Amino acid sequence: MLIHVIEPLAISKEKIDEIVKLFKGKGHDISFFSDRNEDPTEIIRRSEKAEVVVFGNLPFPEKCVNSLPHLKMIAVAFTGVDHVAVEACREKGIRVCNASGYSTINVSELTVGLMIDVLRNMSRLDPITRKGGTKEGLVGFDLAGKTVGIIGTGEIGKRVASLLKAFDCKILGYNRGNVPAENTHCIEYVSREDLLKNSDIVTLHCPLNDSTRDLIGEREFSLMKNSAYIINCARGPVITTSAMVKALKNGEISGAGIDVFDTEPPFSEDCEILKLKNVVVTPHIAFATREAFVRRADIVSDNILSWIDGKAKSVIV
Repeated sequence: MLIHVIEPLAISKEKIDEIVKLFKGKGHDISFFSDRNEDPTEIIRRSEKAEVVVFGNLPFPEKCVNSLPHLKMIAVAFTGVDHVAVEACREKGIRVCNASGYSTINVSELTVGLMIDVLRNMSRLDPITRKGGTKEGLVGFDLAGKTVGIIGTGEIGKRVASLLKAFDCKILGYNRGNVPAENTHCIEYVSREDLLKNSDIVTLHCPLNDSTRDLIGEREFSLMKNSAYIINCARGPVITTSAMVKALKNGEISGAGIDVFDTEPPFSEDCEILKLKNVVVTPHIAFATREAFVRRADIVSDNILSWIDGKAKSVIV
């Protein structure tokens, strides 16, 4: 089996050597590219003749799928697959698997970190303190005792709930699907409207698809408390950005912690979100820790070998 990893996976040379040895020991040939290139022509060139292609969040449009007659599997080293032409893969019988689970720990931890930051003004206090300032005007709030609404209670959402239990938070949950029969995370499931109305903090952990795009817009912000905060470590477009900026400017909500955006960083200085003092922003880093990248590489390797053995895991199509 010929396998091409067409963008870096942020792992050490020692880890790459370990993976190469693993696959060669099973009779497969795997190669790694050391840089990232989003040009579809270059993506096609790097994927040429490969039966399995591996990448993270590199865009893989229909043009690429249709130009690779040898391609049999795409191993996405990422949780979301909205950057992959999934329907084109389905039509051509190309298996697509993701690396579900590798970032559950780190996304959950950054989510709670953003909650503490927006409540306690940590990011705003740092530069003030360095310039000789004080806490004046920036005394914040406890996380303990707050009602946190989790939209999307998959593995990440449930992990967030588990962490928040230690802070004595009341946890509301909303899922588009059925509520689990066994609830071991102290989540009270309610309607989306009730969650928005009653939460002090709303955190999003749903995938991006046609049903979740613009899930939170003007109407949803109007339902939230003026004192509430919103956290987004899911996908940027699940929130209508213009509606969020308006809500933050007009005091419809108190603040936000945002790790994901409509486009990937870096941003220009005139980006509206960056001008708002009641927003903490991070550059789409929730998924990224050194430990997570190792977990991701192991999951991707296992996905490929399981598929070769006829026991595909983490199947998207």
